[in-house]
Amino acid sequence: MGGCRICGGDLSVFLDLGRQRLSDVFRDPADDSPEFWYHLQVAVCAACRMVQLRDEVPRERMFHGDYPFRTSTSQRMIDHFTRTATRFHEQELTGTDPFVVEIGCNDGTMLATLAARGVRHLGVDPATSAVADARRRGVNAVADYFEQASAERIRKQHGAADLVYAANTICHIPYLDSILAGLDVLLREDGVFVFEDPYLGDVVDLGSFDQIYDEHFYLFSATTVADLAARFGFALVDVERLPVHGGEVRYTLARRGTRPTSPAVAALIAEEARRDLHADQTLANFAEEVARRRTQLVATLTALRAEGNTIAGYGATAKSATVLNYCGIGPELVPVIYDTTPGKQGLLAPGSHIPVRAFPADPADYPDCFLLLAWNHAEEIMAKETAFRAAGGRWVRYVPEVSVS
Repeated sequence: MGGCRICGGDLSVFLDLGRQRLSDVFRDPADDSPEFWYHLQVAVCAACRMVQLRDEVPRERMFHGDYPFRTSTSQRMIDHFTRTATRFHEQELTGTDPFVVEIGCNDGTMLATLAARGVRHLGVDPATSAVADARRRGVNAVADYFEQASAERIRKQHGAADLVYAANTICHIPYLDSILAGLDVLLREDGVFVFEDPYLGDVVDLGSFDQIYDEHFYLFSATTVADLAARFGFALVDVERLPVHGGEVRYTLARRGTRPTSPAVAALIAEEARRDLHADQTLANFAEEVARRRTQLVATLTALRAEGNTIAGYGATAKSATVLNYCGIGPELVPVIYDTTPGKQGLLAPGSHIPVRAFPADPADYPDCFLLLAWNHAEEIMAKETAFRAAGGRWVRYVPEVSVS
């Protein structure tokens, strides 16, 4: 184990989630080749307090050409990114011939709105299949990793960016030094970098330990992002709490002295200090809650099965790999996971080897109980599955508590 990826300080492990498979590698049932496993441990830096994974999984193993996730599978996220793009167009991209770059553009859901408005743009994502989907939507995108070298190429070809944006991406990237150096190259002097990622405070409050998996290398807070920005000549000038994906924060960074700082920044940092969010005891308490949650969830599923209930997982999400493997949940407790993503159907969930299938065409073929693995989309799912509830179906949840309802 090396030191902190931000400052080089000593790391202290506070949560061990055991051996895990890559969260987005779904296995062909006929494939008997050796599987890649890694040890999922979460640590905090003694110096800068950044929460991060102890070990880094090579990026090529996670973000490859066949990366299966697509942003456009959720109507709620489509709406979120449409609003985000509209806001950027009205507030940041107001000059002559503005240029925006999105890091981790996926299938171009956010950029499609700006493309339709004629805004000059570029999406950058290493997943060639997702980039191909973005291009089919009329989005200008390239298959590449964003770092200092690629930022220099973009600047040379397209000029400086008024705005660089990333959603659920920056927390994936251990080498933030190269990211910030790339931003320094690419951004106009008065440009901004806006990114949104899962918030440490919400993860601790909800006990949502499944927000921790191979792709989520960091769990950010306003305190640690402000420190990170300052190390590279930037300043955290705004923060905004977001309700998506189980609780996120949108951070806005600008070069020091180029933008006023919103009072929201000091307010959130003060709140984090009041609640001792980064304290060793707070993180130890979180780890104890995670262990308790595991025991309760396994006991609940075991009891439901013993009573003769049929159970299926709802949503073969990346985060579900952490839950299923840490809790030791396999086909004996949850025989199938239903998911709408064609690229996952017919395959086996990472590590647990639970079969992933398309949802039954007839709701009458639904199980007695659904284990809600896609809990961060609960509002959207509940609105869709009213017939399941009306027929007496029950939901098993583990965030914010283990419950059956």
